[in-house]
Amino acid sequence: MSFNAGHGCPRGRPAAPVPMYRPAPPRYHYNPSAAPGPIYNPQGGSNYMPPHPDFMPFHFPAPSQGSNALPQCPVRPPVFPEPPPFPPPAPHNSDSSASVPVQSSYPYMMPTVTPPPLPPVPPSVPPSMPYPPSYPMSYPPQLQLPPPPSFNPAYMQPGGSFKPERSRPPLQYKSDTCSRSPERLRHYDDHRHRGHSYGGYGGRHNREFGGDKRDRGCSSERRRSDSPRYKADYERGRVPSRHRSRERYRHRDEPGSPTSDRHRKHIRNRSGSRERKRRRVDEEKERRTDSASSSRERSVNYSRTRDVEETSTDRHEEEKGEEELLKPAWIRCTHAENYYSNDPMDQVGDSTVVGTSKLRDLYERFEQELGWRQERAKSCRPTWEPPKTKLDQDQDESSSESECDSDGGGSSCSSSSDSEVFDVIAEIKRKKAHPDRLHEELWYNDPGQMNDGPLCKCSAKARRTGIRHSIYPGEQPVKSCRPMSNNAGKLFHYRITVSPPTNFLTDRPTVIEYDDHEYLFEGFSCFSHTPLTNIPLCRVIRFNIDYTIHFIEEMAPENYCVKGLELFSSYLFKDILELYDWNLTGPDENGQSGCQRFHFMPRFVRFLPDGGKEVLSMHQVLLYLLRSSPALVPEEEIANMLQWEELEWQKYAEECKGMIVTNPGLKPSSVRIDQLDREQFNSSVITFPIIVHFGIRPAQLSYAGDPQYQKLWKSYVKLRHLLANSPKVKQIDKQKLTQREEALQKIRQKNTMRREVTVELSSQGFWKTGIRSDVCQHAMMLPVLTHHIRYHQCLMHLDKLIGYMFKERCLLQLAMTHPSHHLNFGMNPDHARNSLSNCGIRQPKYGDRKVHHMYMRKKGINTLINIMSRLGQDDPSPSRINHNERLEFLGDAVVEFLTSVHLYYLFPNLEEGGLATYRTAIVQNQHLAMLAKKLELDRFMLYAHGPDLCRESDLRHAMANCFEALIGAVYLEGGLEEAKQLFGRLLFNSEDLREVWLNYPPHPLQVQEPLTDRQLIESSPVLQKLTDFEDAIGVLFTHVRLLARAFTLRTVGFNHLTLGHNQRMEFLGDSIMQLVATEYLFIHFPDHHEGHLTLLRSSLVNNRTQAKVAEELGMQEFAITNDKTKRPVALRTKTLADLLESFIAALYIDKDLEFVHTFMNVCFFPRLKEFILNQDWNDPKSQLQQCCLTLRTEGKEPDIPLYKTLQTVGPSHARTYTVAVYFKGERIGCGKGPSIQQAEMGAAMDALEKYNFPQMAHQKRFIERKYRQELKEMRRERERQERDSDEG
Repeated sequence: MSFNAGHGCPRGRPAAPVPMYRPAPPRYHYNPSAAPGPIYNPQGGSNYMPPHPDFMPFHFPAPSQGSNALPQCPVRPPVFPEPPPFPPPAPHNSDSSASVPVQSSYPYMMPTVTPPPLPPVPPSVPPSMPYPPSYPMSYPPQLQLPPPPSFNPAYMQPGGSFKPERSRPPLQYKSDTCSRSPERLRHYDDHRHRGHSYGGYGGRHNREFGGDKRDRGCSSERRRSDSPRYKADYERGRVPSRHRSRERYRHRDEPGSPTSDRHRKHIRNRSGSRERKRRRVDEEKERRTDSASSSRERSVNYSRTRDVEETSTDRHEEEKGEEELLKPAWIRCTHAENYYSNDPMDQVGDSTVVGTSKLRDLYERFEQELGWRQERAKSCRPTWEPPKTKLDQDQDESSSESECDSDGGGSSCSSSSDSEVFDVIAEIKRKKAHPDRLHEELWYNDPGQMNDGPLCKCSAKARRTGIRHSIYPGEQPVKSCRPMSNNAGKLFHYRITVSPPTNFLTDRPTVIEYDDHEYLFEGFSCFSHTPLTNIPLCRVIRFNIDYTIHFIEEMAPENYCVKGLELFSSYLFKDILELYDWNLTGPDENGQSGCQRFHFMPRFVRFLPDGGKEVLSMHQVLLYLLRSSPALVPEEEIANMLQWEELEWQKYAEECKGMIVTNPGLKPSSVRIDQLDREQFNSSVITFPIIVHFGIRPAQLSYAGDPQYQKLWKSYVKLRHLLANSPKVKQIDKQKLTQREEALQKIRQKNTMRREVTVELSSQGFWKTGIRSDVCQHAMMLPVLTHHIRYHQCLMHLDKLIGYMFKERCLLQLAMTHPSHHLNFGMNPDHARNSLSNCGIRQPKYGDRKVHHMYMRKKGINTLINIMSRLGQDDPSPSRINHNERLEFLGDAVVEFLTSVHLYYLFPNLEEGGLATYRTAIVQNQHLAMLAKKLELDRFMLYAHGPDLCRESDLRHAMANCFEALIGAVYLEGGLEEAKQLFGRLLFNSEDLREVWLNYPPHPLQVQEPLTDRQLIESSPVLQKLTDFEDAIGVLFTHVRLLARAFTLRTVGFNHLTLGHNQRMEFLGDSIMQLVATEYLFIHFPDHHEGHLTLLRSSLVNNRTQAKVAEELGMQEFAITNDKTKRPVALRTKTLADLLESFIAALYIDKDLEFVHTFMNVCFFPRLKEFILNQDWNDPKSQLQQCCLTLRTEGKEPDIPLYKTLQTVGPSHARTYTVAVYFKGERIGCGKGPSIQQAEMGAAMDALEKYNFPQMAHQKRFIERKYRQELKEMRRERERQERDSDEG
C-alpha cells in the first residue's frame, strides 16, 4: 500500500480517493518467542543481517476451522492465489484509472523539507512485526562477510556520501530554455515536477501492471520495515550504490546538452504532498517569467563550475570504477515463491534447485503467449517464393565438388569481380520486394543471408571446415542439461561486464519492480559447461571505441532452471533480435546436437548496503515479460487514448520511448520506439498513433556502398594526392579537383544515399516487450564473447598438435590471425548491424574513427615517412597491430636461422652454394605450407569470409605465413630450443632422421681439440696476431682457430690451421645477424609493420653498414690473405662485410647467441637512431624512385628513373664506371664507382640533392620539426668527431 497522496493522478487534478480492491486479509497471531530475531533495525539502522542457517522458513498453513486458535505468522505476507486479470481491464475514464500511488523507494532524492506524517497503519497487521526475507539459507551470516567495501560495479559514484547542499538550486531548472521552446519547456517542467520522470511511473504504470503493487508480490510490512533504514541512510548522507550510479552515468547518455542539464533532467521529486508539488511548480513558472535571462546566466556559470570539478576527478573516478567493476561480490537471489524447491529430497543429479509444478505452468504459459507467437504469426502469412538470381545459380553450382576445392577443404569458389555487381543489385531488389517487410528502410535478417546476398559462397567441401563456418576443431557434443533444474553441479557461472560502460548505460534502463524495490539490468550471467580457464579477455571495437568484455567468476544465483534460460534466450535472440545465424550447439553429429555450450541469464539486480547484490530470480523476469507484453495501442482503447490530455499522452509516450516493440510475422519484427505521435490528419478517420524510429541504412545501400561513389572518391583522393606532391599546380588541375568534390557532395545529399533515415510506422499490430535498448546492447556482445571463448578452447587442441602449451594465449591467437580478418561480430556481420540499428540505442557515442586504421594503415608515402620517423622504445610496449605479419617477419628469420645452423653442422664439406640451395628448398613457401598442413593450421586460421583466399595458391601462401608466425610465437615465449624441437618434429616423420637433425655434431675444429686449442698460439704467428684482436673486442675465444678461419679469405688455399676459408662461415653469420636484428626490431619497434621492419633491418645488416663496423674494429688488419709481401691491402666493401659476418658465425660457434646479442647491441643497434634521423633507412635508388612516383601524371603510366652507363675506364680488374640517371627525358644526376651498382647509387644520391622533389623537402621538414633537438646534438657530435680525427 502506498501513502503518497496524489501520486499517479492525472496532471492538473487533485488527488481523489479511488476505491481499490482489497481482499480481506487473514488474521494472524504473532508469537514473539517463535519468530526469528529482527532483521531490520527499528531505529533506522542499515546493518543488514542475512537469515541464519538455523532459521527455517515458516509455511502458511490453512486457517483452522472450528477453533479460535490462529496459525502462526508466516515469514512472507500472503500471496493471493488468483492473480489480477492479464492484461488488466481497460479503464473507462482517466479518473477511475488512477491507482493508489506507490511509496518512493528513493527517499534520498527528496528535498530537505520534512516529509509529511504517514497515515495510521491499518490494524490488519501489527506494525511492529519484522519479517525476515525467506531467501535460500545457504548464504553466510554477517559475521562471516568482509567489511562493506565501496562497491561500485559501474553503477556507483566514488564519492562516499550524499551531500544535500550540492543539490541543484531551483534556478538550475531554467537553463533548458537554450535548447527548448517555451511551450515545450513548460510541458517538460510540469512533467518533471509531477513525478513522471523515469522511475516514477505514475498511474499509467499502475494500470498496466495490475494497480496495487501488493498484487505483484509486494510486501507492505517489508516496505514499512525498509523505510526507516532508507530514511536513516538519507539522514546520515549515505546513498545506496545503485542510485549513485545513475547520478554518475546519466549525463553520459544525453548528447547535445551541458553536463549540468543532463544531471538536472531526471532529478526526482518524491514529496508526499501534492500541494507542495503544485506550489513549487507555480514558483518555478514565476521565476521563469521574472528572471529568465539572469537565471540562465547563473545556470551556465554553475554548469561550467561543475564541469571543471567533474573533469578534474573524471579520470580518477573511471579508474576506480573500473577496479570496482571487476571486484567479485557476494550475491543472493530473491524469494523462490514456491516456483523452486531446494529440498534435498527433490533434487535430481547435480542440481541444488528444482522447478515445481507452478514453474512448469509458468513455462507453458510463456511458451503459449510469447514463445510461439512469432511462429503462429508466420504460419498465418502466405509463403513467398522469391525469384532466383544468378547468385543462387552460382551457389547451386558451388555446392557440388568443383575444381577449386582444396585438398583440405580450405578454399572457396567465390570471387567478387565487377561483373557480379549487377547480380548483387538484383539480390538487394529481391529482398526489398518481400511482401512481409515492415518498412522499406528497415532491413531484416534471413538465415544464411547478408543484405546483399548469401553469407557463404564457399563450396560444399569448404563449408565443412574453418572457423569462418563456425566449426571449431576439437569440440565435442555436450550432454543435455536437465531442463527443470539449475544443473549447478555441471555449470560454471560468470558475470559478463563490458568496459568502458559508454553506450551500455542509458538514461532509460530496463527496470523491474518487485517487492517495493527496483531491479536494474546490469548485463548477463553466463553458464558454461566448461571452466573458462586460460582464456584471455575479449577485446572488440564497436562505435569506434575499444571495448573489453570481462567474464568474472562469481557465486551463481540459484533460482533458475535451464528451461527458463532457454525460453528467454529464444525469445530475445531469435524472436526480438533475429540472430538466426548464431549457433551455440556446434556441428550436428549423428543427428544429435546436444546442449547449448552456454546459457545466459539476464541480471536484474539491486545493490545491498553491505556491498552485495540481490539478483532477481528468473521466474520474476519471465513474469515481467508476460506482464509487459500488452498491445502498444489496444484497438478498444484508441478512441480513449486520443482524448487524453496532452500531459498524460506525453507521459505515456515518454514511457514508451526507447522500448522495443514487436509486430510478429513481419521483417524485421521488432523495432525501437524513438517517438510516439498521435496527430490525426483526417478528423473523420481515426488512425493509430505513429511510431517514429531513427535508423541507419546499411552501408551497402548508402553512398558508402555505391560503386559510382567509390570510383569517384578514389579518383578524387588520387588527384588530391598528386596535386599535393606536385611542385607546380596548374589551374586546370584545380578545377578538376573542385568538380569531383562537388560531384561527391551531390551524391551524399541524395535522399536515397543518406545513411540516417527516419522511419514512420503505424502502431497497429505492435506489442510491447518490456525490453529496452540497453538489454539489446549487452545482448549483441554475447556472440562476440562466445566466439572468442570457443576459439580459444579450440586453440588448446592446437597446443596438443604442436606439443607446446602457450602461456600467453593472445600470442597464439595473433599468430593465427590473417591480415584480412578485421571486424569480429562472432556471427553474420549484417545480422549484427541490422539488429543494432533496429533495437540498439538511438544515438551511440562514437570514438575516433582512426581507431580502425591508426595502427593498421601501412600504405602511402606519408604513412611510410610517419612510421619510419619513430625511434625505438627503450621500454617496449606490446604491439597494437592485430594480425600475424609481424610474427611472420620474426618467424621467417627463426626458420632461416634454424635451417642454416643445422645444414652448416650436418654438411661440413658442402660449400656455401650447396648450403644455400638446400636452405632455399626447406624455407620456401610451398614446403612450409606442407608443414602447416601437418598441423591443420587451415582449420584454426582466422581470415575474412570472402574472396581473399579463394584460390589454392593464395591459401597455401597464407598457411606458410601462418606457420612462420607460429614458429615466431613459439620462439618469443618458449625460446630457441622449443622452436627447434617443433621444427624438427615437423620436418621428419622418422624418429631416426629427427634425431640426426636435432643432434648435429660439433664443428670440425672443435672435434680436433674438444677442450681448447689456445695452446697452439705459441707456435703460430697467425694466432698470436689474433690475440691482439681479442684484446681489442674483449672476448677470449675457447677455440681461437675458429677466429682464424673467420679471417681467412677465400683466396687462401686449404691449410691445416683453419681447414678452409670463411665463405661457409659467412653463410651462417648472415642468418645469425638476420635473427638477432629481427628480434631486436620486433621488440623495440612495436608500431612498425613487416615492411617497415624490413627496411630498418636492411639498413642495419647491409654491406655498407657491416663494412663500416669492420673498419672501425680494424678487421682488415687481421685478414689472412695469400699476399707474401704482407703489405696492407685495401679490401672491398663486400669483402669487409663478409669478414664481419664470418666473425659473427665464429662468435656464435665458440660462445652462444647471447654473445652475438651483446656484440650487436654495442656495434649495430645504436646506429638506428642516426639512420632514422637522417632518413637513411632506404637506399638512394629506392628513395629516388619513390620521389619520382609522387610526380606521376593522372591517367598516364608513372614515370620512373632510367639509368644509363656513360663511360667505362680502367683495366678489367680495376674499372671505373660513370652512370647518369634520367627522369622524363631530363638528366637529373650522375655518379661514378668501381661497379655499375655503386655508380647508380651515386647518380641517385646526386639526383636527390640537385633535383627539386617536393616529397624530399616535406620529408626533411617533417624530421626537422619532430627531432629538432636530437638533430642538433647529432650534428655537434659529428663535428666533435671530425675535430678529434683532424687533431689525431
